[in-house]
Amino acid sequence: MSEHTPVMLAEALEAIGPRDGARYVDGTFGGGGYARAILDAANCSVVGIDRDPEAVERGRKLAASYYGRLILEQGKFSQLESFLGRAGFSDTDGVVFDLGISSYQFDVADRGFSFRDDGPLDMRMSKSGPSAADVVNTADEETLTGILRRFGEERQARRIARAVIAARPLTRTGELAEVVARALGPGAARFAIHPATRTFQALRIFVNDELGELETGLAAAERVLRSGGRLVVVAFHSLEDRIVKRFLAERSKPASRSRHTPEPRNATKQTFRLIWSRARMPTADEIARNPRARSARMRAAERTALAA
Repeated sequence: MSEHTPVMLAEALEAIGPRDGARYVDGTFGGGGYARAILDAANCSVVGIDRDPEAVERGRKLAASYYGRLILEQGKFSQLESFLGRAGFSDTDGVVFDLGISSYQFDVADRGFSFRDDGPLDMRMSKSGPSAADVVNTADEETLTGILRRFGEERQARRIARAVIAARPLTRTGELAEVVARALGPGAARFAIHPATRTFQALRIFVNDELGELETGLAAAERVLRSGGRLVVVAFHSLEDRIVKRFLAERSKPASRSRHTPEPRNATKQTFRLIWSRARMPTADEIARNPRARSARMRAAERTALAA
């Protein structure tokens, strides 16, 4: 199992700007890379949140080494307000979200996130609730087609959905990957990515409600960040990055005013100021060291004094 390498760590620290006495939230704790770097950069505290109970358990030893400065919570980052409250904090100086799955999850066949090694068709980050197998074995054609089209941006969604339904029941990642490859035909071998990549992405996002969680989590971060606090988000595919980009664009846009009235014409408050006008991407050197970084996009913004 490979060690999880935090993507664009130097850029994240630049944006967060850790300082003594401050408190931060690592909303996707994973292997603890961002949390560790923030704690090492200043005499501060971090609340680390992860849906995966295995990630939280792995982090116990790390938390003990920081003598109460690292507080771990198992759950969704959309619940960060309640986790901050449990830690005795009402607000925070920074929030970081590193979206998607970690190397730990991807590399363990039993978690069912990857078709690289055969394993149970699971994909649940929290290890609870309906699994990917439940979805592929119970969803009707329209539902399955919609999942693949929306969350995987799969052009051949209906063809794949029909093939999956005809091959049910499916319980293993290898079985599903083979069904998808057969459905797409011999020409799929010419794809730059494995034919089943988009199908697996779509199912993972659907099973974990990743896009809904992101939208809720961004709004929660807006509420808990104090004036001058920083939000940093690393996204790995266009669906996530689009949500982050739209959220920050809306929240950083000054309210327009008419010369006839002093009141703003739109209801959006300028609750964030963009730190970078565009998403930052990993350097060629980082991609060479960590190929999984190649699709990363990092966006960052600073909280203003206006109420959420």
